[in-house]
Amino acid sequence: MIEAWHLPLLFGTGFVAGFVDSVAGGGGLITVPVLLSFGLEPRDALGANKLQATFGSGSATWHYARGRAVDLSECGRGFVVTFLAAAAGAWLVQILPQDVLTWLIPFLLIAVAIYSLLRPNLGHFDLEPRMSRPRFDLLFGLLIGFYDGFFGPGTGTFWAMAFVLVMGFNFTKATANTKVMNFASNVGSLLVFLVGGHVLPMLVPGVVMGLGQLLGARIGSRTVIKHGVRFIRPVFISVVLALTLKLLYDAYAG
Repeated sequence: MIEAWHLPLLFGTGFVAGFVDSVAGGGGLITVPVLLSFGLEPRDALGANKLQATFGSGSATWHYARGRAVDLSECGRGFVVTFLAAAAGAWLVQILPQDVLTWLIPFLLIAVAIYSLLRPNLGHFDLEPRMSRPRFDLLFGLLIGFYDGFFGPGTGTFWAMAFVLVMGFNFTKATANTKVMNFASNVGSLLVFLVGGHVLPMLVPGVVMGLGQLLGARIGSRTVIKHGVRFIRPVFISVVLALTLKLLYDAYAG
């Protein structure tokens, strides 16, 4: 049960998560455990999390676009595909178990961390894309968008790595494009959770966390634009490792 005196804690949690998520993804690693610690039903916690995350990803998208780190005209198709796929995932999560993803995803994140550590120049420069943008938008919009709606942890990581490895983006450009797609999947998921009755009961705490997200994402996105890859890379790897450890604990020891 969330009391009035919990709201400053929720605002602070949203702020920290918004900053981290706008830089390297993984904000849900912070917000979801906090929401669950108040004894919320898991789907209500996910609904509140999507509400507050929509504030943060929207704020980050706005500031990255203003800083010309992302060209929104190139993101329209991917936005629509990701939105629809995330909505489908959010609908399915309300009727199906998540057991398979619970043990599978940590090992995918371990692979991402190892690959990033072994490639010190990864994401420092733009490279030739390995796939056309329309195909990329369709394939990864469906896969990662659905994953975000259904499960969620590591979504920003998977998007960033897809943009770096497949589209050849540097980390700054990849991070900016990632937030646009995160915003799409957050909105798509949020609408489904809203229809399912898992948002309105948590409206006040969700909005309070969202306001913290707005501020944190603003500062985080400005930091990325100013400092670029040398700031993103260590934060990215740290978030991946922390997320992996958390998911492994939940799957095998929690």
